Parts: sequence; C-alpha cells; structure tokens
Amino acid sequence: MNPSSARAGSRSRFRLGFAAFAVAAAAIGVSTAPSAEAATPVVINLVTVNDFHGRIERSAPSGGIAALSTAVQQIRATNPNTVFAAAGDMIGASTFTSFIAQDVPTIESLNAAGLQVSAVGNHEFDQGYSDLVNRVLPLANWEYLGANVETTDAAPELPEYWTQTFEGITIGFVGAVTDELPSLVSPAGIANLVIETPLAAANRVANQLSDLDPANGEADIVVLLVHEGAATPSLASATDPNSRFGQLVNGANANIDAIVSGHTHLAYNHVINGRPVISSGQYGEKFSNMTISVDPVSKAFTMNNVINDMFTIVPPVPPSTTPTSVPNYADDPLVTPIVTAAVANAKTLGSVQLGKVTADFNRARQNPIVGPPANPTPENRGGESTIGNFVADVQLWSANQEGFAQIAFMNPGGIRANITLGTDGGIVTYAEAAGVQPFANTLITMDLTGAQVKQVLEQQWQPAGASRPILHLGINKELNVTYDPNGAAGSRVTGITLSGVPVDPAATYRVVVNSFLAAGGDNFLELANGTNKTDTGKVDLQSMVDWFAANLTATPDLAQRQVGVNTITPNAMGELLTVNLSSLEFSAGEAKAGTASVTLAGAPFGSTALDPTIVDTTDEIGRGTVVAAVPPTVYGWQQLGVTTALGTNVSQSVFLKAPSSVRVDADRRAKRGQKYELEVAVRSPIAVSGSFTVAVDGVVLGTFPWAPKRDGETKVKVRLPRTLTRGAHTVTVAYGGSATVLSSATSYGITVR
Repeated sequence: MNPSSARAGSRSRFRLGFAAFAVAAAAIGVSTAPSAEAATPVVINLVTVNDFHGRIERSAPSGGIAALSTAVQQIRATNPNTVFAAAGDMIGASTFTSFIAQDVPTIESLNAAGLQVSAVGNHEFDQGYSDLVNRVLPLANWEYLGANVETTDAAPELPEYWTQTFEGITIGFVGAVTDELPSLVSPAGIANLVIETPLAAANRVANQLSDLDPANGEADIVVLLVHEGAATPSLASATDPNSRFGQLVNGANANIDAIVSGHTHLAYNHVINGRPVISSGQYGEKFSNMTISVDPVSKAFTMNNVINDMFTIVPPVPPSTTPTSVPNYADDPLVTPIVTAAVANAKTLGSVQLGKVTADFNRARQNPIVGPPANPTPENRGGESTIGNFVADVQLWSANQEGFAQIAFMNPGGIRANITLGTDGGIVTYAEAAGVQPFANTLITMDLTGAQVKQVLEQQWQPAGASRPILHLGINKELNVTYDPNGAAGSRVTGITLSGVPVDPAATYRVVVNSFLAAGGDNFLELANGTNKTDTGKVDLQSMVDWFAANLTATPDLAQRQVGVNTITPNAMGELLTVNLSSLEFSAGEAKAGTASVTLAGAPFGSTALDPTIVDTTDEIGRGTVVAAVPPTVYGWQQLGVTTALGTNVSQSVFLKAPSSVRVDADRRAKRGQKYELEVAVRSPIAVSGSFTVAVDGVVLGTFPWAPKRDGETKVKVRLPRTLTRGAHTVTVAYGGSATVLSSATSYGITVR
C-alpha cells in the first residue's frame, strides 16, 4: 500500500497523516467492460460513512463507533485492500458524551477504528477554520480533504485529494464540502476562506488525477467524497437539475467513477450516468461496503455497493408488540476503552440536575418516513416548535440579566434535541440541555430597525434551491407575527407586534441572537447588518443553565407566535371577506387548539375548526377558513385578530373598502333610437371617485366619470339602440368602485316604445 495526498497546483499544501475507520452503507452496482485478458482482478473494498456527528455510543439504530470498527476490521481481515472513508460531519453537533470534551473522544475513537480519509463537512467548521487546522487536524490521523476550500491569507489549505495503491492499482479520493458553507456556519469563523462549487473543484481535481502527469497525482479510480446530498432518497431528487446536488451529479465528468455523499442524512444507493451515487444515512446507523474489482492490465473495473445496517430489527413475539433491535457487530475491544472513558467523563459532568419540565419541549415534525430507512419522527425545520420558542425566551431573559434586549431569534438548525418529560419527573440534566444546543455559540445583542426585523423574518423563506425551503425562527413570546403563505418573496410578513404594539419600521429595537445568526448564518443575512453589536460573553448553553437556576421549572407555551393569515377582501357590495388561517397547531404531539376565532374591528367575526394535517417542510399545520359579511360600518384600516383556547393571540391590519350604493331617477318609459336621460347618485360614507356605466339588458351604452353636482347627483344621457324590441327591458347603472370604495349597482325596468 502506498498512500499519498496533496493539494494540486501551485497553491500551498498542507499534509496530514492517515488511518482507518468504518462507517455507513448502501447497495448498488456499476460496471465497465471487462478486460479481454484473463488476469486475476485486484479487489478493493471501500467502506464509507457520513454525518457521524460524534455518535460514539451504541444507541439503536446507531451502532456506536466500537461496533463500526468491528465491521470495518472484519472487511479488512477478509481483504487487506480496504479503505475506510467518510463524506464529512464526523464531528460537530455531537451528543453530550463527545460534545463536552470538544469531540476529542470522537477523533480518538475514529483514529482507533482506522478512518483513513474524509471530506470536510460544514460541521467541521463549527468552531471556525482556525480550530479545524490548529486543533482538529493535529489530533486526527485521517486525511481531511477540501478541494473547494481556499484560503485568502497565509493559513494552510486542506489537501484536495488522497490516493492509495493496492497491487499496482491506485484509488484516488477527491473531497469537497457544500458551497452553502458560508450560510451554515458562523461567517466570522471562515472569513479567510473562499468556497468554490463542489462540481468545479471535483471536475478539476479528477482531471488532474487522470491526465497521466505524475507531478499532480494519478489514480486509476477516482472517488468523490462530497458533503452535499439529495433532498430525498429518490433517484429523481438525486438528479434534480434545480438542486445543488442534482447539478453536481449531472455535471460530474467522466473521470469521476463514484460519488459518496452526505449532508442530508439520508441513505440512498443509485447508479447514475454509469457511476454509483451513494449515501449511508446518519449517526453510524449504517455503513456502505463498495466492492471494486479492477483488471490490472486493462484497468477496466466493476463496482457494487451494499448498505449494511448496524442493527437487525426482530419482529415482536406475542404478547409483546415491541420489535427488538439486535446489534449485528460486537464492540471492538481496542475502541471500547475510549468510549468508556468518554462516557464516564460525560456522566460526571452531565448528571448535574438543572431543573424540571412539566411536559415535552419538541422540535417540529414532518410526516413519518416509511423508508427504508424508516423515520417515525423526522424533524421539520420549517415548522414552529415549542423548544425553538423556549430557547428564544431563554436567550432574551439571559440578555436582559446584565443588558437590554426586546426581541430574540433562534435558528431551528441550532436545536439538535428535544427536552422530554421522561420517566424521572421531568428532570433536566446538564447533558440534556447540552444536547439541545451543542454548538457553544455566544449571545450577541444588536440594534435593528423595525424594517430590518421584518427583513429577518422574510428570510425564513430560504433562497431558491436551498435544501430546506423554510427555516422557521423561534421567537420570544412578546413578539407576534402574521404572514401570508401565498405572498410573494420578500412580502410574506404582513404584521409584527411587540407586546401588542405594531413594530415601527423606522424605530430601533434591541435584538439578541446567537453568534452564528449574528454573522448572517443560515442565510439570515440581514442580521449581519445589525449595528452596535455587543458580544455578551454568555454561551447559549450556559444561558439555559442560568435560566433553570433562576426559574427551576419550565412549561411549554402552546400559543403560536407566527400565524399564517391570507385574506381575500371584497371589492363589490355583497361579496364576503374570506380569512384563510394556518400555522395554528404544533406538530409534535402537543395538545391541539381544535378551533380558532377571528375578530374584526374588535368584534366577533367567525370561527373555524382547524385541520391538524402536517404539511412537510412548512408550518401550515392547523388550517381553517372563516367567510362572513363585513358590517357596513367597518371600513378603512381595521385590526383582524386571531385567537385560540391555547393562548394564540395575533393581529394584523387589513384594509376594507367602504360600502356604496347607487340611486337612479329616470323615466320608466323610453323610445328606441332616442336619447334617454338618467339622474345618478352614488352614495358612500367616504368620498367617491371613479366612474359608472349605464347598460340596457347587459349591453353597456356608456361609461361616465363620477362628477356630481352640488346636489350630489349627476345627469347623463345615453342613446337607446334602434334595434331594441318594443316592451320591457332592464337598465343597470353600475358604479365601478375605487381603491377605497366598493363597487355597487342598481337595476330597474323600463318600457320601450
């Protein structure tokens, strides 16, 4: 075996050691034409995982790092020509056992398991690029690749590729991270980086590894390790030309022989354009084992990938109704002591009781995924959640202990676990609180105008092509928001109140967010424009610890703080006002409001039952419609209120046109072909403008501007058609309305001679 790595071209190089490790899987087959020679093929096994996130302990369906190591060692024992590789996010967003020790237990156990090479994921940058290159890389024995990560200063760059040679066959790995990286981590921590698109970097380096120039590296087989992935496990999603991953898959050149992906935490196993495109899910629940058979003479090869589960689900044996998870691999005795020591350390630090909860605090959920792999409670970052709002409340409280803030925003991706009532009376430990917010962000206060507050809320709807179309912010209880889910981009937010008072676009408000959001993370770019920024020095986790110390017990607030309100206002007399409501229920098993009531101008307007069906990726659960007539005395700007029995109480302004009526004084007999005079009056409680028409039997004979005389009426004449038959006909005078007044009409009969 002959491993090597480098950053191609004239840019500075940063070399690292290598080691081996086992990880997740998927089943697939790809082949090229076999060699005409009857040479014995060289067989290489490629074991891959992705999105491990420090799940070093066994906890079904996660197998734990010791069992993963056993799986890898078994494959390596059968075939020494084995590479253990990963597609990023091996550290970061980790469970408390690893988090509390800055992921050192994960790095050490991956070293022991023999991980050899990995792409960097976005979570490798959680603590900034400096932490990655100065702390993580010296600890890791594997090669971290980042072909599309370039530095703008003297900082060392990550290698672009890594190769290993088995029996004369060289397999090369190119690593890249999603180019959404600047929006996924604190921009301040990667200010010295430029992120190329993974597609451009992958094609460039794959070409270099295939150009027969040994000076820039050569490989017989090129595997792309990329921390970017499909939005769903379907083949259509992996090739969607409107998504980043689809563009990568469709645009990868012929020198890339396989794509090992991650980032979206899904397991899929496709063959696209003749190459494997795989991902092994998340958290060490699965690993992929790709068998590559290469003709040593022609270099023709076949590839077959299989996804392996770390557990086998055994059906329940009556009378039990619960299936059993049986581990497929024993723990590696060389890795187990690392995990055991980490667990002991975390237990000591994490068992401290902070306080209690009276009920579950949950993240929002989507509909269950049947699978494979099945997920009965998939997270929905586009939905309002009790825990998101609670964290915002805690951070506002924390900011006000030594400073001042009025508004708090919390990004859903920064919340990685629920707080559950459990069987211990709702005790919340340090470890549980740390699992909710594992990123150790500090709290930043800043000034935003009311207009900027609105812009931040508008940015919950992510840019086109984002893997998650909506990122629903947790907000503090004093802040209430209405939005139109059908509104145009940038114009969806229709109402914002703070402690019941409408937010003034020109006024200045003090806002607290975590340091990730403060730098514009998750595409909340307006927060980067805040002024008078102050780092409170308080870490988000410590703020939660302090809150429980002061308040002892937390109860979920079941009031919705952001509510969808879409109104269809009348334009003509007799039309009704339609109020479409949404986002009035939580999605994670909380108590349901069931109904919502609407008020208009402070008076009851109607009520509706709420549909509790979850709409994936959105917050549209809890939908209903109220349709009713607007009282004639209610017009102009009015307040529309929405309430539920669980405490939701939001309002927004709605403009309603004033009523109008038409009165006509005219002869009820007329002659064909002659002029017919009418005296018309349009009445409304406010000034009338616009025009009106005169029609006979639906045929418009004239359109006239509304220009009343002193008596409030206007006289007009129309010529009746000669073609009118003798007898009864209908005259209709219709006022067309205006921007402030409803249209109206009146009809009467005439006799034509």
